[in-house]
Amino acid sequence: MGLISVDQLRARLDDERLRVADVRWYLNKPGAGRAAYDAGHIPGAIFVDLDADLSDADGYGAPGRHPLPTPAAFRARMEEFGIGSDSLVVAYDDAGGAVAARLWWMLDNLGHRGGVVVLDGGIKAWIDQSLALSTDEPHYERARLELSDRWTNVIARDELAARLGSLTLLDARATERYRGEIEPIDPVPGHIPTASSAPTMDNVDGSGYFLDQPALIARFAGLVADERPTVNYCGSGTNACHNALAMRLAGLPDPILYVGSYSDWSRSGMPVATGAEPPANSQ
Repeated sequence: MGLISVDQLRARLDDERLRVADVRWYLNKPGAGRAAYDAGHIPGAIFVDLDADLSDADGYGAPGRHPLPTPAAFRARMEEFGIGSDSLVVAYDDAGGAVAARLWWMLDNLGHRGGVVVLDGGIKAWIDQSLALSTDEPHYERARLELSDRWTNVIARDELAARLGSLTLLDARATERYRGEIEPIDPVPGHIPTASSAPTMDNVDGSGYFLDQPALIARFAGLVADERPTVNYCGSGTNACHNALAMRLAGLPDPILYVGSYSDWSRSGMPVATGAEPPANSQ
């Protein structure tokens, strides 16, 4: 379970178990996600903020820009939103699922039993079907949510550095950032040595819908073609979750997440490479 279509979501809007989460967020634009939510969102949706709700400056993966909160803190925040153990959570954004996938990954990683999916095509797909938006903010009663007490399939900087060359390392950022041609926020342009470029947006078509399974299988066949564990990273551990979702949809083993990602690596004096490198499966 990873995606839900607009038609499937619309058919379930009256389901008391449903919790829709608007996870819109924009790089270098504090508050813009909340403003977009206030201007109009899918009826019944709550606003979940990447910075305030899905990250913790003192959490796992520091000093990256979006460290994970402790599982206990994350669980408590979700409970405040009315998300309980039986809730079906639908996350959406307007970026092809690149931000919504972070909430998907977190709930899935901690074993949320009610199910969590990303809305395929995001809010644009909703609008394209001429479906109504709302400016009402729902308030649900606090729920009880049972989750695991620890993150799994994660890796920290020191362990990653020690294992470079024995892992398949995928960089989910835009190709220009991978090559070091631009860097809008982190201090050193480039990428982690041995990484291959695997931009998040290559998982979706021009309208922001995920590619079908055969296309995703073909995409990752050129990136993950051996028995080595796969580690995904991006700028801050957010967009990398989109690659994790795409790999799940392709039927591949779940990858490892470098939570601190390039924001952690580039701030820590670690070696950085620039330009293009051969695919991971050719190393």
